[in-house]
Amino acid sequence: MPISPARVAAFEILLRVERENAYASELLHSARYSKLSPTDHGLTMELVMGVLRWRSLLDAEIARFSSTKIDQLDAEVLTALRMATFQIAFLDRVPARAAVHESVELVKHARKRSAAPFANALLRKVSQHVEWARGVRKVVQAESLNSELSVPPSSKESLRFLAERYAHPAWLVERWCAAYGANETKRMLRYNQSIPAVSIVLPIPEVRASLEKSGVVLLKGELLNSAARVQCGDLFRTREFRAGHVAIQDEASQLVALLVGKGSNILDCCAAPGGKTRLLAERNSEARITAVELHSHRARLLRKLVRAKNVEVIQADVRELTEGEYDRVLVDVPCSGTGTLARNPEIKWRLNPEDLVDLHGRQLQILRSALRRLKPGGRLVYSTCSLEHEENEEVVEEALAEHPSIQLIVCRSELERLRADGDLAWTDLDSLTIGPYLRTIPGTHPCDGFFAAIVERRK
Repeated sequence: MPISPARVAAFEILLRVERENAYASELLHSARYSKLSPTDHGLTMELVMGVLRWRSLLDAEIARFSSTKIDQLDAEVLTALRMATFQIAFLDRVPARAAVHESVELVKHARKRSAAPFANALLRKVSQHVEWARGVRKVVQAESLNSELSVPPSSKESLRFLAERYAHPAWLVERWCAAYGANETKRMLRYNQSIPAVSIVLPIPEVRASLEKSGVVLLKGELLNSAARVQCGDLFRTREFRAGHVAIQDEASQLVALLVGKGSNILDCCAAPGGKTRLLAERNSEARITAVELHSHRARLLRKLVRAKNVEVIQADVRELTEGEYDRVLVDVPCSGTGTLARNPEIKWRLNPEDLVDLHGRQLQILRSALRRLKPGGRLVYSTCSLEHEENEEVVEEALAEHPSIQLIVCRSELERLRADGDLAWTDLDSLTIGPYLRTIPGTHPCDGFFAAIVERRK
């Protein structure tokens, strides 16, 4: 009996994520898997994202019955074991015997036939210990509740408990508890283990009507009135999405673009994939917008996504820009992405504390270069989708210390402007700020975790 297309696709994607540092969300919506049926594509997504979200918990159960250490297993074998273990624990509609059989077949499919008996024996042991699966399901139920968990704050035992229960690296949980407190950290962990809403820039009425005819139901944005959320329907298979008339973008990401405001000559640094560029172009239709992207393949993607006539895409290193003065600058720097783990769970298994030092250095270089291109009286927005202070406040404060002509603008005043203009739906502005900065926190806010600072060059 052949392996289901959904499981073959999930197996391939998980291996590429492991070996190539690819991003699962990009692979899931790539052309290679566009011919999967809606049912198969849904299962593929559920398997891929589920395995990545709960990887450490799955590995602990595999290790419980494995005679070979996890790090000594071939990637193909370990991936098949994780897929089966996830299905046994999380998917009631999938019979355990089917999960076991197809994962063993995946091992054979990957030309690891000698490991098939080992995989079969191990997975049968996993499937026989249903109390573990029930325990995992209780975790899922607990993370969807708003009530607080009874965990002693800030002890090594409680940190280890949170890391294990919510399948996050212990070092990351420890630093979040230190920075945000135990309760906020628990909300972040719960959010990261949930399926986030698909958010889009609110489409024009004609496009919205066409989406609704295709079975896509949209709800109002929770953070922004200028955003919408997909309640149900397959947005990705609609004609409007494929034609580029619908822009998928987290609401916090949209908010960052709106903070840039109005300008006549705008620089968008590190612009790909282009969601913020597109929004800048829509809000500044008369402005000249220069979108800079370092990598050629991402610059090509940017040109496909952003078709506005007032946007010029340049492939260049923003750190080496020597010409141009701009009255508005967006510096959305490459970052760790720890604010996006609900959408990109693979990040938490790749990132190391040492990476934050390297990222800080690169981010500071980019911000320094962008500040040199800011004209007197012009404003710059620095942003990340990171929760880490090294990438956020520390970068801004270090850069400002070198530029006495640059002053920090309090973000709350811009949030009040957006509220008055009807863009901002969120009413608790205090929760959106930390000092002069914008800060969205997954679980506290219905969106990814973003940071933004607004600065202005004195005239």
